[in-house]
Amino acid sequence: MKKEYELRGIDCGNCAAKIERAVNQLEQVESATVNLIAQKLILETKSEDGIDKEIIDLVDAIEPGIEVISEKKEEALPEKRDWAKELLLAVMILFAFGFFLPEEYFWIRLVYYLTLYIIIGHKVLIKMVQNIQRGNLFDENFLMSIATLGAFLLGEFPEAVAVMLFYQIGEYFQDKATSQSRQSIARLMDIRSDKAWRLEGGETVQVDPETVRVADHILVKPGEKMPLDGLVREGRSILDTSALTGESLPREIGVGEDITSGVINLTSPLVIEVSKTFSQSTVNKILELVENASNKKAETERMITRFSRVYTPVVVGIAFLLASLPPLLGLGEWSTWLYRALTFLVISCPCALAVSVPMSFFGGLGGASKLGVLVKGGNYLEALAKLDTVVFDKTGTITKGIFAVDTVVNAEGVEDDILYLAAHLESYSNHPIANSIRTAYGQEVDENRVSQITELPGQGMSGRVDGRQLYLGNARLMEVQGIAYPAIDSTGTVLYLAEDSHFLGYFLITDQVKETSIEALKDLQAVGIKKTVLLSGDRQAVVDEFAQQFAFNDAFGDCLPQDKVSTFEEILTQSQQAVAFVGDGVNDAPVLARADVGIAMGGLGSDAAIESADVVLMDDDLGKLPQVIRLAKKTVRIAQQNMTLAIVVKLIFLVLSGLGISNMWEAIFADVGVTLLAVWNALRVLRIDTSTLSK
Repeated sequence: MKKEYELRGIDCGNCAAKIERAVNQLEQVESATVNLIAQKLILETKSEDGIDKEIIDLVDAIEPGIEVISEKKEEALPEKRDWAKELLLAVMILFAFGFFLPEEYFWIRLVYYLTLYIIIGHKVLIKMVQNIQRGNLFDENFLMSIATLGAFLLGEFPEAVAVMLFYQIGEYFQDKATSQSRQSIARLMDIRSDKAWRLEGGETVQVDPETVRVADHILVKPGEKMPLDGLVREGRSILDTSALTGESLPREIGVGEDITSGVINLTSPLVIEVSKTFSQSTVNKILELVENASNKKAETERMITRFSRVYTPVVVGIAFLLASLPPLLGLGEWSTWLYRALTFLVISCPCALAVSVPMSFFGGLGGASKLGVLVKGGNYLEALAKLDTVVFDKTGTITKGIFAVDTVVNAEGVEDDILYLAAHLESYSNHPIANSIRTAYGQEVDENRVSQITELPGQGMSGRVDGRQLYLGNARLMEVQGIAYPAIDSTGTVLYLAEDSHFLGYFLITDQVKETSIEALKDLQAVGIKKTVLLSGDRQAVVDEFAQQFAFNDAFGDCLPQDKVSTFEEILTQSQQAVAFVGDGVNDAPVLARADVGIAMGGLGSDAAIESADVVLMDDDLGKLPQVIRLAKKTVRIAQQNMTLAIVVKLIFLVLSGLGISNMWEAIFADVGVTLLAVWNALRVLRIDTSTLSK
């Protein structure tokens, strides 16, 4: 079972990694992930017995200042005065006055700077002591404490205070940037309504959406968000669906049409018959996906976590050798090499990496949501950036999946109404092709005339209508049943109808290509996709003609559901990088699961699509695929920029401090500066103009 906790006050990547590692070692816990940016701990447990207390005690043992709040006890935080900002400003002013103290007033200067040091750095010192007591030596608190206390021992009072002051300034801006990132995502996903107007006996009563039941009628006023999924029973209005689909054009809706929670009613009141409870609503599922997405970490994020775990102890070891070996070998004074070692410690803090890389992916996930694309984790965002092959299903993906019967042809000598027979045989099916048959028939179907319906996967169906044994399906079904039939050469779908072993006729059913498909397929080449493949259950001749028309590199037809997986696995072995599969999410679940990235056409709330895929295009617009790939590439590029910036700058200053070229002032400016630059660079992902992703 899933549990979620808010870790209020967590602000350090190293601490997050320690908590995640420790929680994963608990016997009751199957898996645990700490999301530093969202300040959440999400875990899967075997049992909930006593787990809350265990988690609280464990987090308190690792990081005493963090408040653990169970999701059931969440409460709104009151507005707080920004005391941290005021304290930093006060210490900065007092620190500047310290430069006017004469050098000969040693004790006055010591007391003055020591007072400032305790004011600005007491929390860091306390954390260091608590961590040492718990056996957790190597983190930024330890690095900063040792470096600054060492500077005091060497008589470098201003530098000791400066290091702690600018470290705290860096932490303050880092916290603000993280908070800004959090708020940007929260604003982006502000699609949930906290009220519903239920119609009860002619009156309108305001209620919590969670209390509304299926089949209840609710009123949605102009300007309000749709609280629940349902069917329009009264009214006609214009909807703003941009929060869900990224589509800026309003959509008109009327009686008898389905409506999705999260959209905004713009012009007129609507009476809605509720079709899903709040927990099953589209908006609730989307929010759960977005909230959980950042828990699935990209490989780059996991690498940074592993790197930080090793990096700090290694740096402390090098600093110790730097402080002790040269003077032991007679290469200089102890104080000189100790100062260099302390400077070395200051520049070695891993904050820039630990915060900015996860923040880059967090922002990328938010940017994708803004596009109307749900990406279920940073790992899938990273995989999107590495794609070189995309495999497509045809029906409902490249085409609209809206079928129409184009031609009805009776076999020679057959006078039966074959449309009547086919419509009755398809009376229990929800397949789009079955719908097209019933629509073409245009009359009410009497289900009492139908019996013994059997689905034949990859072939069609059989059953009895008016006591007659009928078969309706593709050419494969006719061959399996040993029924002679005429081969029809057409790019449409051909359905053959037979009674026992006697061929009755056929139906030609056509589908329309989506307006955005042609442009999207061309645009994929521009974003670096080297190969596009068409995978379909249609006849090979039909698939080949379609593939040639839309410039696919390869095409596979006559694929049964089980064939799709084996064919896709062959494609996987031929690819040098990641391979995506794009399908409707209903019939393609096995292939979606097998792909490096499974991409489903969500269609404003297709449950199967949302649950089975790694990426969901919420409005079925294939044009969003190249856009989200561009976004993924930009996200990964920004994360790599941050890694390169942090590592290169730190290496340069580590060498300079070891050689005695850089002093502690330069070290702290380099450390804080690179952290802030990396964090601000990460925030660029949230500010990407989605219109620039189109080309």
